[in-house]
Amino acid sequence: MTDRYVYVLALILTITGLSIFAYQWRVIGFPLTADEEAPVWTVEAAVAFDGGPGSIKVNLHVPTLTPGFRVLNENHVSRGYGFSINYGTGGREAQWAIRRADDRQTIYYRISVYEDPGARQVDTTPPFPSVPVINEPFRTAVEVIVADVREHSADTASFTSELLHRMNDRSPDPNIELLLSEVTSDADFVEAATTLLAAARIPARMVRGFPLSGRQRNTQPVAWLEVHDGDTWRYYDPSTGAESLPERFLVWWRGNESLVSVEGGNNVEVDFAVQENYIGAVAIAETQAAQLGSPFPDMSLYSLPIRTQAVYSVLLMIPIGALIMVIMRNIVGIDAFGTFMPVLIALAFRETQLLWGVVLFTVLIALGLSIRFLLERLRLLLVPRLSAVLIVVVLLMMVISLVSDRTDIESGISVALFPMVIIAMTIERMSVMWEERGAADALRAAMGSLVIAVFAYIGMGLAWLEHLIFTFPELLLVFLALVLIAGRYTGYRLLELTRFKAFTGRG
Repeated sequence: MTDRYVYVLALILTITGLSIFAYQWRVIGFPLTADEEAPVWTVEAAVAFDGGPGSIKVNLHVPTLTPGFRVLNENHVSRGYGFSINYGTGGREAQWAIRRADDRQTIYYRISVYEDPGARQVDTTPPFPSVPVINEPFRTAVEVIVADVREHSADTASFTSELLHRMNDRSPDPNIELLLSEVTSDADFVEAATTLLAAARIPARMVRGFPLSGRQRNTQPVAWLEVHDGDTWRYYDPSTGAESLPERFLVWWRGNESLVSVEGGNNVEVDFAVQENYIGAVAIAETQAAQLGSPFPDMSLYSLPIRTQAVYSVLLMIPIGALIMVIMRNIVGIDAFGTFMPVLIALAFRETQLLWGVVLFTVLIALGLSIRFLLERLRLLLVPRLSAVLIVVVLLMMVISLVSDRTDIESGISVALFPMVIIAMTIERMSVMWEERGAADALRAAMGSLVIAVFAYIGMGLAWLEHLIFTFPELLLVFLALVLIAGRYTGYRLLELTRFKAFTGRG
């Protein structure tokens, strides 16, 4: 019953830890590596116009539904203008208003977005469009084109492709040629296509946006065609008829409305600029979590002050050292001082690095024991003797630091940060074991503590693991489950296999 309880508890801890980890990784987007970065594109719209004598109101279409992207942040720059975001027939509109503004005016709107393949377009199913009112002879041309294309298509997708192919034919039939006679721009071409699709009772609209790539000082929105097939919106290249969307295409606004309208001003010009930057994936994940309303950002260690984060980046690695300690003692069978003394020694090694830490640990322990043996001749009591050893250790640390400073050895200077209490406790444990169990057991325990401390230092010093635990502290539940399972192990330790090898008859 006890074993079953332990295993069930370990399973619950593992499932809980991995479930929270999977949510923060896959849904929120926290990165698995510390140096992971993601591209972020900032699109800036500059609206310039001449102010008039009266009040001014500026309406600018801004992104609403951006499939494949999520908004990181958006802001505006406009001196003295009131600002608000409204919803119109074409989506969101940024509105600036001021009582009076003279001379040339320029206002800016800026939005930063990042890629997210899981960001899909959520839009309602549009009604069937009404038959457009067209004057002759264009009305007859539209009816003939729609009837002919319908005969050569089977559904909405094939109808749209066939229609666009005919409209792009270098030798179009007279009806297509008549309809395109007044087309002077790509937007006019897409508008003509939406008119033909509306005549066929197919919902369609113009989509304008920007293919994001690198840095673009001056760019203009590209017109694309969006058609609803009864279930979803589909995108079509108006110049080829292919069902596709340009790579990294940021949808800015939909519909046939003008990009900007200015009441009380004239000579309006709109310029766009695109810039690509890279920022840490953690910052993007925190923003995305806030947008999703997840409680995890408030519970994240990244929300703590920087100094506190530095402390926890060390403390959270102690369970890693504890797991290594359990494995080395209970499964491998290495003897050591105390339960967590090697883990504390490994923490001390973080101040001096591994090589210098081993050397300084060995030197201080050897010198401390030598002083202890010298003091033994004075027949002091235990506590005064250990206090004397502690004082000598502090003096030795000071001497080593001074010598290192004169010889320009930085690792030796850092021995001043070497935890004095850890050294004193180690010398005390070794002295007591020397008296009670003999020199051989004391030296073996000291060597075992050093070996475990080295492995613990290596495990606790893995940068990728430190980032993983700091970003996903729920993984410590998995380490806790491993410790519980290891705590039920009662079989032979690895070193005992050689110890009892003689009983197998092969010694």
